[in-house]
Amino acid sequence: PLVVDRYEDHLHLIEFERPHDRDPAQHANWLDLMAKTAGECLEIPSKQVFLKRRGRQRGHDQHQRLAQSNHRLIVREGGLKFAVNLIDYTDTGLFLDHRVTRGLFRDEAKGKHVLNLFAYTGSFTVYAADGGAAATTSVDLSSNYLDWTRENLCLNGFDGPQHTTKVMDSREFLRGHPAGEVYDLVILDPPTFSNSKRTDLDWNVQNDAPEMLTDVLRLVRSGGVVFFSTNFRRFKMPLGTLSNVRVHELSNQTVPEDYRNRRIHRCWRIEKTTE
Repeated sequence: PLVVDRYEDHLHLIEFERPHDRDPAQHANWLDLMAKTAGECLEIPSKQVFLKRRGRQRGHDQHQRLAQSNHRLIVREGGLKFAVNLIDYTDTGLFLDHRVTRGLFRDEAKGKHVLNLFAYTGSFTVYAADGGAAATTSVDLSSNYLDWTRENLCLNGFDGPQHTTKVMDSREFLRGHPAGEVYDLVILDPPTFSNSKRTDLDWNVQNDAPEMLTDVLRLVRSGGVVFFSTNFRRFKMPLGTLSNVRVHELSNQTVPEDYRNRRIHRCWRIEKTTE
């Protein structure tokens, strides 16, 4: 129950809590041994090996802050730069399982008006900008994450006024959006569950995604594309509620080859067709 990710010359280890027969002291020794062994095998100094524990996550605990170091490490992916934090949060600011998806998204972005909902730290926005997007809009409930989005954009020289951010709940953003087909490319990668203290609207991806996809598609031009992804492996795509679309699941293509868990996420490409 241990995941080891490499970010440049640093290691990030997460223990996913599982039942075991070790007492607390034995378990602490085991974790220390795992961190030490990973560092030695990959020739990473111990001071650059970071270990975290992660229980089952729901709601506003999913991106909980663990420390206040404001640690920043600049890493490279796909020819781009991203700031990650290996200390303060359970997640680092860059979900590695979507690095292939980000590349596919970039390939479709040239000249497009792009919308990134549940934007987190804006990695898809950066890829879209690199792909030549005409304009991007990134929406997230957290001002901290959108500050991080702007930092990532600036790291790559994409700090122009065509890249806007909105501190809002993504559903409220869609419901309050003026009518009209204005976007060509959308990424919708919501959490499985959320009950943030900053909104009265709880979120359950299976219950709430169908309506949200419908709301998104109303704003997408004919021929436009929505990438939809979820970590909920039992998600059922609501094909019966979506009209004038072509839907193709990309999961076999988007999960990177180094992931033993081929169900780490599921991903669909939804193209809006002419009515």
